[in-house]
Amino acid sequence: MNEGLGLLATGVFVGLLGVLIRFGGMVELVAGYDPERVEDDEGLARFVGSNVLYVAALTVVVGVVEYVDVVDGVGWHWGAYLVGVFALAARTIRGARRFERPVDA
Repeated sequence: MNEGLGLLATGVFVGLLGVLIRFGGMVELVAGYDPERVEDDEGLARFVGSNVLYVAALTVVVGVVEYVDVVDGVGWHWGAYLVGVFALAARTIRGARRFERPVDA
C-alpha cells in the first residue's frame, strides 16, 4: 500500500512538471534544451509536455493499482509500466528532434 501512495505522489509531481512544460511553456525544464537549436518553442512545449503528462497518468494508474491491490500480488502491471515509460521516453526523444533547426554540414 505504501508503494501505491508513493507512486501517486510521484505521478502528481510528474504531472505538475508536465503542466508547467505544456501549458506554462517552461521548455527550460526539458533536459538538453538549447534555445539556439530549437525552432519552435511552443511546439516543443506542447509535444514534450503532453508526453510527460502521459507518463504521469500511467504512474498514477499504477499507483492506484498498487494502492487498491487489485492484482493480489501479481506484478504484471510493473511490466506494462516499464514498457509504457520506455515507449513514451523513446517517442519523446525522437519526436522532439523535429523542433530543432537542421544542423548545417
